[in-house]
Amino acid sequence: MKTQLTGPEKYREIFQHWLNSPSLSESEWQELSSVSGDDKEIESRFFAPLEFGTAGLRGIMGIGLNRMNIHVIRHATQAFASVIVSEGKQACKKGVVICYDCRHNSELFAREAACVMAANGVGVKIFDALRPTPELSFAIRLYEATAGLNITASHNPKEYNGYKVYWSDGAQLPPNHAKSIADAMDVIDIFNDIKRTDFDDAVKKGLIEFIGAETDEKFMTKVMSQAIDPGVVSAVADKFKVVFTPFHGTGHKLVPEALSRLGLKKLCPVAEQMIIDGAFPTVVSPNPENPEGFALAVETAEKIGADLIIGTDPDADRVGIMVRDGDKFVTVSGNQTGVLLLDYIITARKAKGSLPANAAAIKTIVTTEMARDIAEKNGVHIADTFTGFKFMAEKIARFESEKSHEYIMAFEESYGYMVGDYVRDKDAVTASMLIAEMAAYHFGNGMTLLEALNALYSKYGYYKELTLNLVMPGVDGLQKMRSLMADLRENPPKEIAGVSVLKQRDYQNGAVSVAGLGVVGETEIKGSDVLYFELADKTNFIVRPSGTEPKVKVYVLAHGENKTVCDEKADKYAEYAMSLKR
Repeated sequence: MKTQLTGPEKYREIFQHWLNSPSLSESEWQELSSVSGDDKEIESRFFAPLEFGTAGLRGIMGIGLNRMNIHVIRHATQAFASVIVSEGKQACKKGVVICYDCRHNSELFAREAACVMAANGVGVKIFDALRPTPELSFAIRLYEATAGLNITASHNPKEYNGYKVYWSDGAQLPPNHAKSIADAMDVIDIFNDIKRTDFDDAVKKGLIEFIGAETDEKFMTKVMSQAIDPGVVSAVADKFKVVFTPFHGTGHKLVPEALSRLGLKKLCPVAEQMIIDGAFPTVVSPNPENPEGFALAVETAEKIGADLIIGTDPDADRVGIMVRDGDKFVTVSGNQTGVLLLDYIITARKAKGSLPANAAAIKTIVTTEMARDIAEKNGVHIADTFTGFKFMAEKIARFESEKSHEYIMAFEESYGYMVGDYVRDKDAVTASMLIAEMAAYHFGNGMTLLEALNALYSKYGYYKELTLNLVMPGVDGLQKMRSLMADLRENPPKEIAGVSVLKQRDYQNGAVSVAGLGVVGETEIKGSDVLYFELADKTNFIVRPSGTEPKVKVYVLAHGENKTVCDEKADKYAEYAMSLKR
């Protein structure tokens, strides 16, 4: 039974197909059998397969076609292997690198994927234990692999797991290969068409190879090469105190190692959260974007009188920080951290004489416009991409092929930062090291990061950004999301929260429209479901559906002469955004 048979009228048939399959273990059969009388639960599990996109798969763990489990993992991997095999013998020989995070079942899923790849004649290098996502990107490039695979759900709640796919450049899978995998999944039976081999036998035969410490060291050498001026750390090392938390995840080893190699002497990890645990017992959500997750870190910081708190998400690709503000600690947003880092990298590299003449920064279209202001006023080119570091990787590749610019930093508002030529994805290990160096630099100049940020606002004007999530769960959630985007296109607003829309950019077809004039131009990039409204008060209002979760994301990018003005704008547009929810 092929996955294209799924749909609203087919979920019970698919459920029965699974229930009758000898491929299910006794415990899996028991789990499915227990819901046989619950039609809503059956529909939830079988109304459609998890959608395979350029980020791969992500979903709640459990038995069913719309869940993350070993059968879905095998199915996706068989399809992935077929794409690699189609590239030829050399592609199979170069093989894949497989990584996994701390979540429940992550190691199991990684090994299942390795078994399927090996059975299809695709060589496998698999990490000997959990590792940060950026190290996977690095390892793909280091070993010149054809592709990579990471079992992770990043910062999602503990119930989730995911299947993230990469290509030979170390970036997430390009759309054409993602489509090839999705198409292959449509014609491969989830139980009967899977090739598998025994893991231990494959290791003995050399089809699966473990990698570990030697890869760590090569990665760390590259990480430390991004330090610009370690002297600013050594100058304050006896006084400057940093608290670190990996939120029970993969940052537990390499982030403290990077900070120690940088020269930090007063580094205090949050002991309870250094324990690897996919249940994330000390936080509601292991997301560094959520301030409440830092409660234990703040408690630790207050005890030791720390100056900075650094927290990385479970797969260590995102990093969040909190900084001292008098006798309390406050959150610094992803946008704010990004502009602080950009300003520091430009300033420090100018001082060291290492800023390229053709330097460039890269951000996404939903990331703060303050970055543009900082870059351009410092003679640095800035480029926009769609959300996702695979698009940033494409931009870097274009810079390299055209010999036009040398990127010095890429970032997005959702706490992701990338520097260096050795990774093509968010890298919280390197970013944590650079954040610590930057904070030490300002500390040595008598400033907290908050004071440094306020100095930037004084120089460039005040900016405030909001990200709002219009969650649309359930079987009809996807239709609601599509309906909202279609309505905004068919009936574009002339005003948003009482403020005139001056210009609209539709990044799906590239059309740039002006009220009363119609289409007047084309965007530099297109092909993504994003609507961008430029308003009369210099606010940008952006709407796009999430590619990984059942929600529409709304971004408010406000700019004004002071915080009060921007706060008022943000509140007004937030209220309007929530009115769009269906």
